[in-house]
Amino acid sequence: MMWFAQRPLGQVLSRFLIAGILFVSCLTGRADFQGSTHMMPFDEGTINYNKVQPSGPVFRLQQSLDKGEAKLKYDPEFGYLPAVLDALKIPRSSQMLVFSKTSFQRERISPKTPRALFFNDDVYVGFIPGSPMLEISMADSKLGGVFFTLNQSEAGKPRFVRNDQCLECHASSKSMGVPGHLLRSFATDESGVVDLSNGTSEVDDTTPFSERWGGWYVTGTHGKQIHRGNLIGKEAFERQAKEPNYLGNLTSLAQFIETTSYPKPTSDIVALMVLEHQVHMHNFITRLNFEATIALQTYGHLRYLKTIEKAFLKTLLFTEEVPLKDAVKGSSDFSKDFENLGPKDHQGRSLRQFDLQTRLFKYPCSFLIYSESFENLPDKMKQELYLQLHDILTGKDPDPDFQTLSAPTRQAILEILIETKPGLPDYWKKS
Repeated sequence: MMWFAQRPLGQVLSRFLIAGILFVSCLTGRADFQGSTHMMPFDEGTINYNKVQPSGPVFRLQQSLDKGEAKLKYDPEFGYLPAVLDALKIPRSSQMLVFSKTSFQRERISPKTPRALFFNDDVYVGFIPGSPMLEISMADSKLGGVFFTLNQSEAGKPRFVRNDQCLECHASSKSMGVPGHLLRSFATDESGVVDLSNGTSEVDDTTPFSERWGGWYVTGTHGKQIHRGNLIGKEAFERQAKEPNYLGNLTSLAQFIETTSYPKPTSDIVALMVLEHQVHMHNFITRLNFEATIALQTYGHLRYLKTIEKAFLKTLLFTEEVPLKDAVKGSSDFSKDFENLGPKDHQGRSLRQFDLQTRLFKYPCSFLIYSESFENLPDKMKQELYLQLHDILTGKDPDPDFQTLSAPTRQAILEILIETKPGLPDYWKKS
């Protein structure tokens, strides 16, 4: 990724967030489905990515700013960051810090000045102290990943500027062939330059714990499990090999950075684990949307998408998630903030409830089933998914790929969805 700095600014504007959300590799355990890395024709007539106006949270905020219905207060220390987080309802507790130089702003990023990432279910915000811009992206329900920048100079009418040139990296085989987000983990040298000889690894919930978070700071406890976070340079990796969990189980980053330069002093491990699932799930929803839209326009049916539908349901239900070997606990209020978003059934159960003992969630069905992106899937696709999901949760589907879910867990997920998910077919409520 060193070549970012050698490209014209417009061609690399969005390699921002996501050294953090730009993650790749061959070490992941997830296979998805045959053809999942093939590029979709998203810029042609059916999808028309570059010509269609987005409709997600960032676009709606810009409309409110243009009408004078909303304002962004400028902060002398953090610029528009606090106001943007508040306006988009992104919790500060979601802060994660990435120090690998994997952005066009690579000269600003280092282990002493990492890039901060914040997120909610649909939007990601990137911040570097002293940078002239914020970097924002969203998972749009029609288009997938859409990318923006916001000038950090105080202005009467701040504007989010869309930049489709970000797709040079954010629409590839690594994002399931659609505009989306990525997450990767790799070693760096002492200045944050990526060491490609050490290997890269795509990070999601199927990635072994030991391969996660290279190039990231990680705060929170995780027992005897080791990861690649907080390790800077060859010597740190060599020392961890001799002293398992060297620089693991940290609750403070004061030895690495000036924490007052950021809204929070943490890079929460639970936030990182949620992000791993979320970015892949959003890419999959976008892929499913594009596949279904094109299939319905071309054939009038979805019969050729059965393999993709099954792979999606496996991801939705965390069937290939790598089990935790020790308990995990975050270092901020993120877990509480995330769980409080609900929705909850009459017993107080929610798909956002964490387990963090043996797996990420207590009830392993993705919270993104409530998202705008899922809700705006073509209706025929959504009804097909509801039917298959109902068969899985009621035990009618004997497929061994779904037998990792115990009968009580399937029943709990079924009951939670019946009470909390609008638009379910009537046969769900008769279960």
